[in-house]
Amino acid sequence: MKILYGVVGEGMGHAMRSRVLLEHLVSKHHDVEIMASGRAVDFLAKRFSGVNRIHGLHMIYDENCVRLGKTALSNVVTSATGIPKNIVAYFELIANFRPQAVISDFESWTHLYGKMHMLPVLSIDNMQVINRCKLPDEIRHAHPAEFQITKAFIKGKLPFCDEYFITTFFRPPVRKKRTRLFPPILRPEILAAKPTDGDHLLVYTTGEGNEAFASTLEKTGLECRIYGMKRGITEEVVKGNLRYQPFSEDKFISDLASCRAVIAGGGFTLMGEAVYLHKPMLAVPVAGQFEQILNARYLEIEGFGRFVETLEDPESVLDFVAAIPECRDKLASYTQEGNTAIAHALDEWLDRAAVGLS
Repeated sequence: MKILYGVVGEGMGHAMRSRVLLEHLVSKHHDVEIMASGRAVDFLAKRFSGVNRIHGLHMIYDENCVRLGKTALSNVVTSATGIPKNIVAYFELIANFRPQAVISDFESWTHLYGKMHMLPVLSIDNMQVINRCKLPDEIRHAHPAEFQITKAFIKGKLPFCDEYFITTFFRPPVRKKRTRLFPPILRPEILAAKPTDGDHLLVYTTGEGNEAFASTLEKTGLECRIYGMKRGITEEVVKGNLRYQPFSEDKFISDLASCRAVIAGGGFTLMGEAVYLHKPMLAVPVAGQFEQILNARYLEIEGFGRFVETLEDPESVLDFVAAIPECRDKLASYTQEGNTAIAHALDEWLDRAAVGLS
């Protein structure tokens, strides 16, 4: 079957999970054309042929906060040159490929192409949980503006898909038809990892030069393997119990699988991997980014970790360290059989799409 697959380039989580499903589709001998934006293009082009660059919207962050004004202005400016390039790409695609179905990981242009050409369209992402599921009042009411803005954006981005597959480690009630929940999509490297009970903390932060946070980590008395705080280093830098790491995907996964717990942002991909590997996590979402706030709040609701808005208070880290045994007990009950459920559902959906029943 000829499939048009769209991948949004904001963050790398979309690209990493799309890689898994694209490998599955290729293994089933489907003919796949990929449209992607941002860093997703280079990531996917290393693994697949038929990857096309297309303009995508992006977010601007500053001091762990979404800057809405700068984001809007930047997207308006870049769209002026990006949209014409998209149109050209679509004409080439129509002439040369002629897809029979569309799958979109939060990517708007492939969705638009599918709707304009009356093709079956499947949405696969974690974002739609905000629009298509019933969320707890305590989360919505605590962040009313962020919730309403994010929900409106998501609702308008991929409307009227034939079906929505939502990946999530929590299970809120579904409130809209044609919606199904699945466990997080996991990279093969995570599935192959063997969790062990180490004594170190895995810390992933882009807060370069945050000496106050470094001082707090020192007070834990635990070895801390820190990624992202010292950019540009090419080898490990050791300061007492703090071990600053140059980025290596293999080393990062090894440190994740063997750690006592994780301290990181509110991104869905790492959080889903930590939950799967039964690693408690202290999540610090980007301010104003409701999707990350939701992930972090649910992590705490499920008992799998803790949520804090900032790391300015040293007690938040020390309290989390004290709560690690309790979180590990909760995580012990979490199970998922790899990516089996969503891969099987994807195959079924494509079978229905092929005969016009999607």
